[in-house]
Amino acid sequence: MPPEESDLSLIIAHVVQKLKGSSLYAQLERQAWASLQRPEIRLESLKEDIKEFFKISGWEKKLQNAVYSELSVCPLPSHPAAPPEHLKEPLVYMRKAQGSWEKRILKSLNSMCTELSIPLARKRPALEQKELLNKWNEMGTDEPDLSLFRPVYAPKDFLEVLINLRNPNYENGDSLGFRTHLGLIQVPLKVKDIPELKECFVELGLTTGQLGIDDSTQVPPELFENEHVRIGQKVLVEQDSAAAQQYIRQGSPTALRAELWALILNVSSQPEDVLYYEQLKTNVIQHDLLVDSLIYKVLLCFSRDTSVLGHFSYNSASPPKSYIRGKLGLEEYAVFYPPNGVIPFHGFSMYVAPLCFLYHEPYKLYQIFREMYVRFFFRLHSISSHPSGIVSLCLLFETLLQTYLPQLFYHLREIGAQPLRISFKWMVRAFSGYLATDQLLLLWDRILGYNSLEILAVLAAAVFAFRAVNLMEVTSLAAAEAVLADLSTLKVMPLLQIFLFATVT
Repeated sequence: MPPEESDLSLIIAHVVQKLKGSSLYAQLERQAWASLQRPEIRLESLKEDIKEFFKISGWEKKLQNAVYSELSVCPLPSHPAAPPEHLKEPLVYMRKAQGSWEKRILKSLNSMCTELSIPLARKRPALEQKELLNKWNEMGTDEPDLSLFRPVYAPKDFLEVLINLRNPNYENGDSLGFRTHLGLIQVPLKVKDIPELKECFVELGLTTGQLGIDDSTQVPPELFENEHVRIGQKVLVEQDSAAAQQYIRQGSPTALRAELWALILNVSSQPEDVLYYEQLKTNVIQHDLLVDSLIYKVLLCFSRDTSVLGHFSYNSASPPKSYIRGKLGLEEYAVFYPPNGVIPFHGFSMYVAPLCFLYHEPYKLYQIFREMYVRFFFRLHSISSHPSGIVSLCLLFETLLQTYLPQLFYHLREIGAQPLRISFKWMVRAFSGYLATDQLLLLWDRILGYNSLEILAVLAAAVFAFRAVNLMEVTSLAAAEAVLADLSTLKVMPLLQIFLFATVT
């Protein structure tokens, strides 16, 4: 069998295996059995007739969307003989660095646990359960005293770890094409240059209509927007995930965004999804976790959701374990802590905050956030070599600045204001909390549209290019930070377009 066919059969087997465990698979089975009662289904052409029934009834489209979703989320299967850890992260030194970082996070969490004499988990007394249930909808409006709780880690702590990353096969980063890199990230990963980014983000070109651009020279903005809305409505009627993903690359109309994102993420909100959310909520009511104090206002249900553990099969990180008292080290007494395997850091809630503007039903908001997290956001706080991983984004940002704005890069470096020390917090939060909400949602449209986080590094470089004149006059890191302290007035799409398509390459 040729290598291409072998790869394809592996992909098909992988997707089939994933779908067999889904609720959609059970629904399709039920529909197939029910269709046997229909007069148009004949025994002599059973297979073709059932396929035609699935097509007419819309189930074929649901299956296509589920397959597309699996292909978007999971990595392609590696060689059958490759060890499972290669699927998580192929580079050994990256895996080791991630392992060391995880130990450090756990040490911080356990220290807080000891200092405050608070258990990692406890069953809430009945009275406390009742109080929490009564104030569930108001949660976040009352501010508990969290002064004793410190963040498990902050983005700047994580940056220091990334700065110290080294590939042991290279002496001092001495590899072809990398020895001239003067940024903080010193690992030789392949990142795109502007010509490659132009090819990748071709729909952001200066001659293509965009939502978020007020002065397009090709088409009057109102004409483009009206036509774009019409096409968007058609995409929603068709319920095609792939078409929605292509469409959203030019931005989503505000009124259609919630439905388009749900379609791309294959979130359909069945009755069982509402029930699942209610079960998670019950778990929150019944049990108190130490990490609840780190994410008090939101994400309590997320911390209890064991389905999130599935993403660790393609995440370089591993879920932390806790042991029943007195049974340390005995695997049969180990449980994942928190149950979803994700320890939140300072600013973690910013991944969900913008979604509150789009979704009013808590269960729908929760589903969308969970899908965004397991597709994208986990990569922003895991050490890996993935092109959308935070290490690659940092390197891409520094490479773009050093290559296309060398004077600015060298100036900031010489005054001790390495650009990455300023932009890292933007990228690790996907710019949430820094841009105006309408601009942030336009940016996240493109993350979904291109199924990539690389646009974050491009925007970070574009911000520096936009403020280059002011930055050339600063003489310290504090002064540079002051110039870039407020991004709330920036318009994302013009910045990206100018940087990508008006930069001389």
